[in-house]
Amino acid sequence: MAGRWELTEEQWLLVEPVLRPASAGVRRGRPWHDTRAVLNGVLWVLGTGAQWRELPEKYPPYQTCHRRFQQWIRDGKLVEALRLLARLLHEQGKLNLEEAFVDATFASAKKGASPSARPRRGKGTKIVAIAADNSLPLAVTVESASPAECHLVEDALAASFLDELPARLIGDKAYDSDGLDRKLAEDYGIEMIAPNRRNRSKTQDGRPLRRYRKRWKVERLFAWMHNFRRLVNRWEYHIENYLGMAQLACLHMMLRYL
Repeated sequence: MAGRWELTEEQWLLVEPVLRPASAGVRRGRPWHDTRAVLNGVLWVLGTGAQWRELPEKYPPYQTCHRRFQQWIRDGKLVEALRLLARLLHEQGKLNLEEAFVDATFASAKKGASPSARPRRGKGTKIVAIAADNSLPLAVTVESASPAECHLVEDALAASFLDELPARLIGDKAYDSDGLDRKLAEDYGIEMIAPNRRNRSKTQDGRPLRRYRKRWKVERLFAWMHNFRRLVNRWEYHIENYLGMAQLACLHMMLRYL
C-alpha cells in the first residue's frame, strides 16, 4: 500500500516514460536506484517539509534523491511530465479553458535566497499560479515578491502546461490594469476580468464581473499547494529548485484526477 505522498502503480505508469533514465539499461558502475523509489523520496520531502537528510531509510539515500531531483529540473523532465498530464486531462474534459483564475501567494525565504525581495512581510518569493475551473493548475511560476502581480501574468502564461490558453482570465484588484487588459487582448486574445481598485475609474461592467465570484477556485489551489509543507516557506537557495518543488506539487495534484 502506497504511503500518503507515494504514487500508486497506476499513477507511476503515467509518468514513468518521462522520468525513466534513458541510459538506465547501459549504465556502468553502481546500479541506479529505482526511479519510482527516488520520486517517492522527493515527494516525502515535498509533503513533510523535512530536511533532505531526514529522509527515511525506506527510500534511496537523500543525496541520490536530491541529485536526481535536480537532474529532472535541468533536463526539463518535470515540465514534460506536467504537459503530458495536462494533455490527458484536457482530452478527458477535466481542464476547461473557457475561464481560468490567476493569483499569487507569498512564501518567506529562509536562507537568504535569490532572487527574492523584502516586502512588508519580510524577505520572500511569490508563487504565481493559474487555476482551471476545477482548481487544477494550468500554470505555475516562481517570481521575486517585489514586482506588482499585474506584471507577472505573462510569465505565468508562458509557463502554461497546455499550448491552448484560456479565453478569460479572472483575478483580484491587483490585476486591474489598462496595460494588462490591452496586452492580453491584443497578444493572446484573452479577456482579463478584475474588479477596479478604489482609486480607479470604472472599466468593468457588472456582467463579466459575475465570474469574479468564483475566484475562490484559485484560492483552493493554493490551499492544496500548502498541504505540501515544503512550499509554505522557501528553504531552497536556488530559485529553480523551489520552482521544481512547486511543479512537483502540481504533478501530484493532477495525478489524483486521472
